[in-house]
Amino acid sequence: MEKQLHLNLLASRPPMPGGFQSSSKMKMGPGRRRDFTPLSWSQYFETMEDVEVENEDGKDVFRVYCSGAHGPVLLLLHGGGHSALSWAVFTAVIYSRINCRVVAMDLRAHGDSKVKNPEDLSADTMAKDIGKVVEALYGETPPPIMIIGHSMGGAIAVHTAAANHIPSLLGLCVIDVVEGTAMDALNSMQNFLRSRPKMFKSLENAIEWSVKSGQIRNIESARVSMGGQVKKCEESARTPVVSDSIGEVIIEEEEEEEEGGEESNKKRMKEDDQETKKESIFTWRVDLAKTEKYWEGWFQGLSSLFLSCSVPKLLLLAGVDRLDKDLTIGQMQGKFQMQVLPQCGHAVHEDAPEKVADALATFMVRHKFTDFKEGYMC
Repeated sequence: MEKQLHLNLLASRPPMPGGFQSSSKMKMGPGRRRDFTPLSWSQYFETMEDVEVENEDGKDVFRVYCSGAHGPVLLLLHGGGHSALSWAVFTAVIYSRINCRVVAMDLRAHGDSKVKNPEDLSADTMAKDIGKVVEALYGETPPPIMIIGHSMGGAIAVHTAAANHIPSLLGLCVIDVVEGTAMDALNSMQNFLRSRPKMFKSLENAIEWSVKSGQIRNIESARVSMGGQVKKCEESARTPVVSDSIGEVIIEEEEEEEEGGEESNKKRMKEDDQETKKESIFTWRVDLAKTEKYWEGWFQGLSSLFLSCSVPKLLLLAGVDRLDKDLTIGQMQGKFQMQVLPQCGHAVHEDAPEKVADALATFMVRHKFTDFKEGYMC
């Protein structure tokens, strides 16, 4: 059971006992349906731009979303399979609390970033990407930067900090990833990835699945971030096999929404199957199963690397069971600050953006990196 709870270190976890998604199929009352309509990035970020950087093979382009013009930069790195949009709701919250700038970027082969070699997801390459994007944005004298990473992004944040790719680094925040539990989970990761639906009949359906499966427990965040996880198929698949697989996903979701009986469900599945043939089909943007050869490189030695970073460090976890021996000793020695945010899934910053923003804001103000905004009551 413990191992299954840690299968989320590359992608978000399956449903957990006692969590939001376990509440009696989440019924909303007769005649009521929740809104799974996608939300735009522009409701949470001020600007969006594509940043070009040079490499040996030519130019890579990284999508970034930004807010603010003054204060230290919060550089946000998402988890495996996710995108910068996973930080959308958090960005709106943290920006209302402290004086800061926010830059959330799509890592290589994720979201809307376009790179010459999308198969290279090594920690070294991805860490260098971060440094190049910072240089492209700010030149040789970047402003003070606090780097914050979730899951895979947390590992890349540590590698970036340790390699000194950001000379103006203020601090480091890692969210729900530690070496011990990450390495233990790798053997079972492929089974978890195979358990996910391969396709969705619409973006709304993908959002609905993400909430009902417990991948993202905050419906607002799911409505803005799932668009960065899935994409419309270039050519809509219309074979019976694909239609049937989608129909199974839809019928499973509909059974949770209403109790119309088996005949009603079969009728709805048939209708959905017919609709699917007319609609575009969505699938995952990133095939995480093909990134397996890089998993150990992301996480192996991560604890000692994290502890070796000289800047102030914050570790936010969804549960105390994630601490390994090195981090336990380091925490007792006061080498970093740690906070546990219970009742969250692996996507802590999506499930509880206010709690994560409060923890980060308090950390940054305590270290005099910034100040609370005027009028904000902490």
